[in-house]
Amino acid sequence: MMNGLLMFVFDILKVPSVLVGLMALIGLVAQKKPVTDVVKGTIKTILGFLVLSGGAGVLTGSLDPLGQMFEQAFHIQGIIPNNEAIVSIALGEYGAMTAYIMAFGMIFNIFIARFTRLKYIFLTGHHTLYMACMIAIILRVADFDGVQLVLVGSIILGLIMALFPAMAQRHMRRITGNDDIAFGHFGTLGYVLSGFVGEAVGKGSKSTEDMNLPKNLSFLRDSSISISLTMMVIYLMLAVLSGREFVETNLSNGDNYLVYAIIQAITFAAGVFIILSGVRLILGEIIPAFKGFSEKMVPSAKPALDCPVVFPYAPNAVLVGFLFSFLGGIVGLLVLGQLNMVLILPGVIPHFFCGATAGVFGNATGGRRGSMLGAFANGLLITFLPVMLLPVLGSLGFANTTFSDADFGLVGIILGNMARYMDKNVITIIAVAILAILVALNYMMPKKKMPEADAAK
Repeated sequence: MMNGLLMFVFDILKVPSVLVGLMALIGLVAQKKPVTDVVKGTIKTILGFLVLSGGAGVLTGSLDPLGQMFEQAFHIQGIIPNNEAIVSIALGEYGAMTAYIMAFGMIFNIFIARFTRLKYIFLTGHHTLYMACMIAIILRVADFDGVQLVLVGSIILGLIMALFPAMAQRHMRRITGNDDIAFGHFGTLGYVLSGFVGEAVGKGSKSTEDMNLPKNLSFLRDSSISISLTMMVIYLMLAVLSGREFVETNLSNGDNYLVYAIIQAITFAAGVFIILSGVRLILGEIIPAFKGFSEKMVPSAKPALDCPVVFPYAPNAVLVGFLFSFLGGIVGLLVLGQLNMVLILPGVIPHFFCGATAGVFGNATGGRRGSMLGAFANGLLITFLPVMLLPVLGSLGFANTTFSDADFGLVGIILGNMARYMDKNVITIIAVAILAILVALNYMMPKKKMPEADAAK
C-alpha cells in the first residue's frame, strides 16, 4: 500500500507541468486568491509547460534525423551520451530507491531553502528524477541500503538541487535583468563556464541580438526566419553527404531527400518558436504565484526552472550556442580519436539544449564572442566529462552508456569515487555535516540584502 502510494506520488512529481502547476496552486492559495484566479493561474502554468514540452518534442523529432545523417555521412562509431537511455535501463532495478530519494530529496530541497541561504527550489522534475536515479545506483553499489540509503541519497539530492541554481544565479541576473527566477537544469557547470568565458573574451563585443542589417535583409531580424535559413544549410549539407538513398530509405519514407531536409529545418525553427511561447506563458503565471508560496512557506525562495526559460532573452544566441557547442563536440571527438580513447559522439539533442543555453549565458557576459566561445567550451566539457564518468559507470554495470549533461558528470565522478574509497558511514557523516553547516551559517552570519537587478546591471 505504502509503495503503491509512493509510486503514485513519484509519477506525479516526475511530470514537470504537474510539479510546477502544484507550486503555482500552493502559491495562489497561500495568497488567498479567489477560486477563479487559482484555477486560471494553475491551469495556465500547466498549459505553459505542456506547450514548452510540445515544442521540445517537435524540436527533438527534427534533431533525431540530423544526428543519424551526421553518423552516416562521417561513418563514426562511438557512444552518444543520453540521460533518458541510461535512466530507462536503471529504473527496472533501482526504481523504488529512485522514487524514495526523489520524493524525500524534494522535501530536503524545501528544507534547505527554508533554513539556509540557498533560497532555490528546483522545479525541473525529469532532471530531479535522473539525478535521483544516478545517486541511487552509486549508493546501492556502495552497500547502502534501507533507511540509510534513502536518507543519505535524499540529503545529497536536496543539496545538489539548491547548490547548482546558486552557482548560476549571478549569471541569471545578467540574463533576465532581475532576481525573480533561478536556473534549474543539471548542465549548470557548462553554463557557468560559458559565462566566465564570456567575461574573459567578450569585452566590447555586441550582443547576438544586435544585428545591423541592410534594409532588404531586415527580415533576418526575425529569429524564426534566421534559424530556419541557417538550419536549412546544415540539413541540406548533411542530407547530401549522407546520400539520397540513405535519407529516402531510412528517414523520409521515400520523400525527396532535399525536400525532407528543408522541412526538417523549418520544423526545427517551429519547435524553437513553440518553446519560446511556452516559456513566456509560464513566466507570466509562475512568478507572481511563486512569490505567494515563498512569502508563506519559504521566505525569499526562487523557482529554479528548466533551461528553455532563458531562451526568450536571446533567441539568436540559442542558435549560435547550439552550432558552436556542436563544433566543440566535433573537436573533442577528434582529440579523443588522436588519444585513442573512447569516442563520445556529439549528440545533437544535448548539444542543442545545453549548447543553446550556454550561448545565452555567454552572450549575457560577453556578447557574440562570449556566446560563440562559451558554447564551444561547453561542447568540449560535455565531451570530456562523459569520458571521465565512464569508469565509474562501468564499475556500476553501465559500461556502454553515460549521462550527457555536465552536472551529472561532476556529481557522478565525485560521488562514485567517494563510494569507491570511503566507508558508507563516513559518506553519511559528510552529507549530514554539510547540511548542518549550511543551516548553522544561516543563523551565525549577519544577514545580507539579496542583490537586485540594479546590482546585476
